Amino acid sequence: MISFPESTIVTKRIPKQKFYDNISITPAMKRVFTENIQQIIWNNKIAASTLNLAPGKTVTEIEVFKVELNSKDLNQNVLLQIDREIPYHILFILCFENEVQAWIGYKKEALGGNNEFKVSAYYHTDWIDEKDFNLEINGLDIDKVYENFIVQIAGTNLYKEADEDLQDAVERSETIKALEKSLETIEKKARLEVQPRRKFELVQQVNSIKKHIEELKKFKEQD
Repeated sequence: MISFPESTIVTKRIPKQKFYDNISITPAMKRVFTENIQQIIWNNKIAASTLNLAPGKTVTEIEVFKVELNSKDLNQNVLLQIDREIPYHILFILCFENEVQAWIGYKKEALGGNNEFKVSAYYHTDWIDEKDFNLEINGLDIDKVYENFIVQIAGTNLYKEADEDLQDAVERSETIKALEKSLETIEKKARLEVQPRRKFELVQQVNSIKKHIEELKKFKEQD
């Protein structure tokens, strides 16, 4: 497992019902909390008060939640529900048997400000043996630590220039993801189309989308 500085350790169990009592969620979502999640532990608090770092302008603190599961299958909406209930940025460490997986949502300030945030995208690692899993706290302030967590966890799923604003990189990456999904659908239609003129039109659409994706990906930060 990851080993963050002792000063950040909290190790406090959070009752699962906190995230589904007194709020409107579907019965299916409640079942996931009760049946698929063993327990949720507030493992660490990463903040200027727990580390020798400057406060962030946007991110005040990052909570590290360890989520112990009964199976690897976990609906992303469960994490979104937790994110909605906690007014801070969250790093999730999912645990199943001897494997772990990190999840983090890119939270951007909601319209109207008031220090309210909403998740616009989630990124996650593969499932990794806990002995081989590691995340590093990099940055001189909490904003930068949060950004570097996203970069580490997203890996090749985030397309970002070295000095580019994280929000711009996330938005472009989400656009690429949507285009790739659309491309898959149109390619399938083109393969099945038997009318020559319509097939040609679909192939033209495929080529146009591929070109757009290539143009967006060319901004990817070089290793």
